[in-house]
Amino acid sequence: MADSALVWFRRDLRSFDHAALCQALRRYERVHCVFVFDTDILDALPSRSDRRVEFIHACVLELDEALDRLGRQAGAAGGGLIVRHGSAPECIVRLARELGVREVLANRDYEPGAIARDRRVAQELEACGIAFSDYKDQVVLERGELLTQQGQPYSVFTPYKRAWLQRVDGSRLSSHPVERHAAHLAPKPRGEHPPSLEELGFERTNLSNLALPPGMRGGKELLREFAGRIERYHETRDYPARRGVSYLSVHLRFGTVSIRQLVDLTQRDGGEGAQTWLSELIWREFYQMILWHHPHVVQGCFKPDFDRLSWDDAPELWQAWCEARTGYPLVDAAMRQLHQTGYMHNRLRMVAASFLTKDLGIDWRRGERHFADHLNDYDLAANNGGWQWAASTGCDAQPWFRIFNPVTQSQKFDPGGAFIRRYLPELARVPDRFIHFPAAMRPADADACGVRPGRDYPLPVVDHARARTRTLMRFEALHSA
Repeated sequence: MADSALVWFRRDLRSFDHAALCQALRRYERVHCVFVFDTDILDALPSRSDRRVEFIHACVLELDEALDRLGRQAGAAGGGLIVRHGSAPECIVRLARELGVREVLANRDYEPGAIARDRRVAQELEACGIAFSDYKDQVVLERGELLTQQGQPYSVFTPYKRAWLQRVDGSRLSSHPVERHAAHLAPKPRGEHPPSLEELGFERTNLSNLALPPGMRGGKELLREFAGRIERYHETRDYPARRGVSYLSVHLRFGTVSIRQLVDLTQRDGGEGAQTWLSELIWREFYQMILWHHPHVVQGCFKPDFDRLSWDDAPELWQAWCEARTGYPLVDAAMRQLHQTGYMHNRLRMVAASFLTKDLGIDWRRGERHFADHLNDYDLAANNGGWQWAASTGCDAQPWFRIFNPVTQSQKFDPGGAFIRRYLPELARVPDRFIHFPAAMRPADADACGVRPGRDYPLPVVDHARARTRTLMRFEALHSA
């Protein structure tokens, strides 16, 4: 057995069912663990008050304790997590040389920027005589594991899902046991302590006031709670005022839960709700596959012809959307939820994205970037795929002639206006029959509830029917060119 290795944690902040850690512990006598607060990423964030950084910081502290406890329980002198703050490639290469390891192991990332980063790290390590290897961990099926009969990547979800299910075939997925080899965990260097959030240059947010417990314990807590209502998921998932979804997306994004344990839950339950949730997990893998095979989607449309679409430069409409001043309550409530909590219900992500691109005529890339700046669970593949779906520029996208009506969406999925009133308290006294479109109130109705459109709540920035006609013309012009 070789001497020592270094496991580089990234979006896999857990001490169980961890592919790279399992491989390292099986093959090496001493295994060091590291996480880097990467300044190449942190310095690009728009604010020093970022819930994601605070969430990750809490996860890192918990992981440090868990690895130390794991090592001690296995009879080692301890474990723990070495934490660095700087450019990740520089930190990893420097630490690998200082520790004298033979190999750096990590779990695979599919984003173009991460691929380039890992390629650079591998090259610099190789120059030092140190190996680099990565492993499949954050998905069940990756890259070219699932192709069409013609050997091409899928571009339509339904046949991809069918092939995915046939491949998995209801069998229990193999996990990556860590505990049995935990005695090989190396203790941290003496005096090594994770930096505080303030030492990283960030400040506290309202994260502690949100129903978003961080770390492996938080993921376990949410998963246990969701397992008790997963059988109703297919009935409740589209209603933002109800507790219908899993709220596990941020834990899946940062790997405090394992995709294999989530799929295993759906297989053990087997009901319609579980199968509907499994479809959502497969959508996630579908978009990861799309990003891997078609990295051009980061900057352009999946279908290059749609790059010729002529979007509007409408700064006032853009600001109204960003600031929740569109005059369409469901859209505005969704944007308030995003900015106040860092979360937006999945149904509302579709509604808000459709409104920006189809009602306001604004380029989907601007909305995608706005979500990227604010979502706790921001994931490039899923965010890009969702925005291109809504804008009708992506793979298996919403047909361009199907346009969400923000009022009927509101009436259908927030029928009593409970979600709207939660995030738009200025509309609390508006009667149910007007809550989805207050502009329809007559002066007498407005006086009766004390809410006057144009004074207490914005008038609609666009007329949906006219905006729909403009969007149809926009796409028809592209197809007729």
